[in-house]
Amino acid sequence: MTGLRDKRALVTGGSRGIGRAIVERLARDGVAVVFSYLTSSDPAAEIVTKITAAGGTAHAVQADLGDRDAAAQLYREAEALIGPLDILVNNAGVVADDLIADTTDEVFDWAFGVNVKSPFILMREASKRLRDGGRVINISTLNTVMVGPRMAPYASSKAALELLGRVAAYELGERGITVNSVLPGATDTELFRDNNPEESRKALLSLTALGRIGEPADIADVVAFLAGDDGRWLTGQSIRAAGGLLA
Repeated sequence: MTGLRDKRALVTGGSRGIGRAIVERLARDGVAVVFSYLTSSDPAAEIVTKITAAGGTAHAVQADLGDRDAAAQLYREAEALIGPLDILVNNAGVVADDLIADTTDEVFDWAFGVNVKSPFILMREASKRLRDGGRVINISTLNTVMVGPRMAPYASSKAALELLGRVAAYELGERGITVNSVLPGATDTELFRDNNPEESRKALLSLTALGRIGEPADIADVVAFLAGDDGRWLTGQSIRAAGGLLA
């Protein structure tokens, strides 16, 4: 992807699934990447080894983004490792799967803390410190438009993240910084498999125009497009990366 070589990126939740694919794709395009992980230290180390062996630059940082102080510290640590950032990808997220009637205050606060507050803090840091012409990319979910039961804290927190991105696009546009959200549909990750039994996966497959479940690399390619020069005229958008699901 043009315009990415020698850029610097922070990707949250980069040790597994879509986050890992984003880290590996950006590194392949010449981006120096810092990524966070919560508990997956072995996969994180494996990614760093793989990227370094290929001649790239990657650093893994443990961070619990449910902790309100962790996000700002993560941004500062990323800058200390690779210098001023050009790209912020807010990918880390949690799924709270329960009926509204059964959702506790603690679960609601946890979902909004990880899915909204930490990305907000990282965007606040980026608004002051991201280099001019930079990119902010928030990973949301198609569940903000394809709603159903048992997803109130998850879907509503991701919808809030999208709205934050739209506001940030206006506030940061004068510096040439774009802010967009990517809404993955059914994507073959551990998180997706854990939260969707086989019957549900088959139903989603039947609704997808391109006739398959997405791969993490499909989402990573969209992120790379938005992060590169070719994505310069897109900002404030919520882009459905879903293979035609709900088309």
